[in-house]
Amino acid sequence: MNNIDDLRPDPDELLASLKEEEAKSNLGKLKVFFGMCAGVGKTYSMLQTARIEKEKGINVVVGYVETHNRKETETLLTGLTIIPRKKIQYKGTVLEEMDLDAILERKPDLVLVDELAHTNAPGSRHMKRYLDVQELLNNGISVFTTVNVQHIESKADTVTQITGITIRETFPDEIFEKADEIELVDITPEELIERFREGKVYAPQQSREALQNFFRTGNITALRELALRMVADQVEKQLRTYMQRKKLPGPWRTSLKLMVLIGPSPYAGRLIRWAKTLSFTMGAQLVAAHFEPSKTLSKEEQEQLNKNIILARQLGAEFISTSGNNQVSAILKLALRENVTHIIVGKPRHRTLVSLLRLGNFLNKLIRHSGNIDIYVLGSDVSYDKNFLKYIRPPSLTSGPSEYTLAAVVIALTAAICFPFKAYMGYQVVSFILLFMVSILALFLGIGPILLASAMSALLWDFFFIPPMMTFEIKETEDVFLLSMFFFIALLNGVLTYRLRKEQRRSNHREETTNALYKITRDLSNVNSIQKVVEVSLASVRRNFSVEGIILLQDNNNSLLPPLESRKEISLSKEDLSIASWVYRNQKKAGKFTETLPSTSYTFFPLPGMRIHPGVLAIKAKEPFIGEKEIFWDTFIQQIASAMEREFLDELAHRALILDESDKLYSTLFNSISHEFRIPVTTILGASDSILHQKLSPEIAIRLNQEIFTASERLNRLIENLLNMSRLESGRIEPKMDWCDVHDLVSIVLKNLENEVKNFQMEVVIPPDMPLVKLDFGLMEQVLYNLIFNATQHAEKGTTLRVKIYYDKPRFILQVMDRGTGIPPEEIRNVFNKFYRVKGSTNVGTGLGLAIVKGFVEAHNGTVTAENRIHGGARFSVRIPAECQDFTLDETENE
Repeated sequence: MNNIDDLRPDPDELLASLKEEEAKSNLGKLKVFFGMCAGVGKTYSMLQTARIEKEKGINVVVGYVETHNRKETETLLTGLTIIPRKKIQYKGTVLEEMDLDAILERKPDLVLVDELAHTNAPGSRHMKRYLDVQELLNNGISVFTTVNVQHIESKADTVTQITGITIRETFPDEIFEKADEIELVDITPEELIERFREGKVYAPQQSREALQNFFRTGNITALRELALRMVADQVEKQLRTYMQRKKLPGPWRTSLKLMVLIGPSPYAGRLIRWAKTLSFTMGAQLVAAHFEPSKTLSKEEQEQLNKNIILARQLGAEFISTSGNNQVSAILKLALRENVTHIIVGKPRHRTLVSLLRLGNFLNKLIRHSGNIDIYVLGSDVSYDKNFLKYIRPPSLTSGPSEYTLAAVVIALTAAICFPFKAYMGYQVVSFILLFMVSILALFLGIGPILLASAMSALLWDFFFIPPMMTFEIKETEDVFLLSMFFFIALLNGVLTYRLRKEQRRSNHREETTNALYKITRDLSNVNSIQKVVEVSLASVRRNFSVEGIILLQDNNNSLLPPLESRKEISLSKEDLSIASWVYRNQKKAGKFTETLPSTSYTFFPLPGMRIHPGVLAIKAKEPFIGEKEIFWDTFIQQIASAMEREFLDELAHRALILDESDKLYSTLFNSISHEFRIPVTTILGASDSILHQKLSPEIAIRLNQEIFTASERLNRLIENLLNMSRLESGRIEPKMDWCDVHDLVSIVLKNLENEVKNFQMEVVIPPDMPLVKLDFGLMEQVLYNLIFNATQHAEKGTTLRVKIYYDKPRFILQVMDRGTGIPPEEIRNVFNKFYRVKGSTNVGTGLGLAIVKGFVEAHNGTVTAENRIHGGARFSVRIPAECQDFTLDETENE
């Protein structure tokens, strides 16, 4: 039973596999025609296969194929659609490259792209052709391409060793490893050499030169073996992946992880490539680690280190930087943390003074303390140099002249102060004072001034204080020993203090980085709009990286909006905006310091999200971010992207809520309106049918016409309410204020409601000296109309309806009262909601009347309230701030 359970697929692994397959299904397929060198027939085989695909109905186009004037190859191009090449002017010469945009616009099923490792002409979108191919694949276009073994990055050094020729054009191994299909195009060395002699590869003169240099039998055989091994390793990897995905039984290797140690050495590139080859063969992950030395790297060393880091990343290695007081301890601690199984280092090429002074060199210590971690040591073509003296370098004197001057002055001044008191304190006490001053200087100065202070203090102590004085001669043996100990203790104390200070600076830098990340996380969590997120993000970029930036946001339609703000520091041209759009679509950085569109002045970074990609960040930097700063920058961008994604998702959730409320509103409106429309329409249809088709007495005809008129009024009132509510919802209500006579207002409303109020006792209370007030007459007419009509629907016939209007500076007050059943206390707060009707009410209506009252009153900046009267009934009170003429205060507001 346990064996059966073991064979069941893990749900998480199965889900991850399905997601991976789904992601790959949206990409184009890459097929590589792979050979040991030029002339084996890669392009010929690619064209033959393409013609077969075309016969199957596949839309095939030629993006770029180099025939080298070979007639057999040119014949195979007949009948295939060829995309015209893009012409690029460069230094007075016209260069031809593949027209990437034309292919993307045409969007074929399959495109043929020869010479994958080719370097594009300056001015092209990408520096390398393999980047063009990646963009085609990301857009769902399949690609056939050709590759020679020497152009794979990890094999370039090996090919150089075999042939003696430096390989200039390479591409990352990852492209080859992720190919969906690899077809090996292979012929024997003898057959290839015969093809050269027959002129089928190059022109006769070129063929003779090639056979004498690169294409010798031994070279070809070695390259052939290398190509066969690569294809075999790739097939093994594909088989292993397939069996693991399908949970097929087999002997599995445990998880392996290799860590290659890199530095600013020019030989590190070969070490990285060899580590990549080993990791591919072993099916292991690869990590490139760098230990930050205590000394500051020179400009040349920093540039070389940057090249090594870029190469490691191109080969698919994860880069990690570490530091500490002990190099071996720091590296092993990192290896244990990352679960590394093998460490790869380069063999030492020479000895240094430091390695002589230490008890054992770095490699010996690493092997001795590595425990269960295997150590691989890579050899070198460079012979071991036993002359270590030429590698001795003076200490890096990075301090300025002022620091050396300060150190000399402080030591000299201390000696001068102590000199008059030498008879009282003894020369031993003076040594302690000088040691103390060296320690103090080490807190502020560099290693060079500390060395000067140590040497100078020893010499001054000897000359002025150790007997015999005023000479460097020392008679007593213990004084010689004391002087030697003094110098070394002073130097050691100063150096250790300096190192402690340097480590403190390094610790402070890490703390500043952590604080910066904490601050931006806190600031971004406290904002609640996309505009605020942009402002906080750009301010943080400016504060922490000293660069100006600008953010372009997406428009929810797979495009970018123009920048939210324009500044003099950053002004994006149309070309820059097109680069930003490319970055957003492909989710890859581009621009300055990258291999894609590097001619611009800006570097563009995508803002990646888990569900939504918020946009693109463009910065204007003077130099690329590398090492720890690059890691810090990537983390920074991720924080910004997460905050923006949160705001976009909140906005989408809000829109979804609005749509949900709209659906509910539509459902309620439809149910209410359909009923309200049906009653008057039925009345009109019935009465009209009777009038048209029956002989009626004059009295009945008059009554039916009256019913039609009443139903029409009801229908008109319903339409008016709907139109008014629509105006309120759209926010297009703007009161047109003018002087109004409230007597006219009441008279017009009561006349319009003549049929509704005839069965009630109507009371209108208006002070005789009521002034004119500034209101929107039309809106207030609708307010009063709805309030009185509402009262007629809820009061018993024969009861009193009261309308009271007065002015209580500075408010105009309107009250409508009835003697009906009143409003249930728990429902008073809801009566002004749209489509709300009091529970248990038998009166028909849409529930819009009081909502319209509230909207029109609030348009006047007023308020409306509802309350129950003491002796029964309801009172609705409208209070609006309004100007008046001929004001006389009416202080009464009662029953």
